Amino acid sequence: MIGALQGIFEWLPISSEGNITVVLTALGQNPTAAVSYALFLHLGTAVSATVYYRNELRGVLETVPSLELRRPFSSSPTAAFLGVATIASGVTGLAAYAALERLVTAFTGGVFIVVIGVFLVFTGILQRVSSAAALGDKDTPDFLDALLVGSLQGLAILPGVSRSGVTTSVLLFRSHDGQTSFQLSFLLSIPAALGGGLLAAPDTGLVGVSADTALLALGTAAVVGYLTIDVLMRVVRRVSFWLVCLGLGALAILGGLLIVF
Repeated sequence: MIGALQGIFEWLPISSEGNITVVLTALGQNPTAAVSYALFLHLGTAVSATVYYRNELRGVLETVPSLELRRPFSSSPTAAFLGVATIASGVTGLAAYAALERLVTAFTGGVFIVVIGVFLVFTGILQRVSSAAALGDKDTPDFLDALLVGSLQGLAILPGVSRSGVTTSVLLFRSHDGQTSFQLSFLLSIPAALGGGLLAAPDTGLVGVSADTALLALGTAAVVGYLTIDVLMRVVRRVSFWLVCLGLGALAILGGLLIVF
């Protein structure tokens, strides 16, 4: 069930990690175990995204030999964007992961769910503002795009902060159109998902599942993710998911407060 939810939630700008953490916490897992397992499952949807975007990835790899170090964003803009953004994500992601461990230790149970709800509300507001401010007249990404998107993507390791919601919002703010923003965001999700999943893999034993159960969850996430990515990406372009984020965030805050009190 959790693998299937990851396969669906990953393509929606509602923080798959945050929502799966809430589900696992509601099922009785402690927050530390829930966060680790939610991150681990991203390995499954990383496989889905790699297969789905295989042609785009092949095209990017073909441009790498022509990349010039002195002007990488002129010679091979997408490859340069992915490289710089991935490095920026790694730097901020490691710092955010260390902060996350302290956050989980400090806030447990209902309080932690409230924190996730607050992050979801923040993501919803950011998506709403970015969609209203989008200009959509920029053709290719530049260094500042990569630095901003990569740095903020690293912060999405915090449950409740939607990776796709934050990265596409930044690209829209930077005047990229919706189609380009989504494609760059999901191409960048592949190394980010692999990194987050591998970072959390050593802690998956906290959930108390066997290796074959964990592999089943990963396989389910990969298959469901691949089968749903196309239709859900179309849904994202038509539905105001900032309202969904606000609604889920409000429910998480309310549910967390009910647990606390």
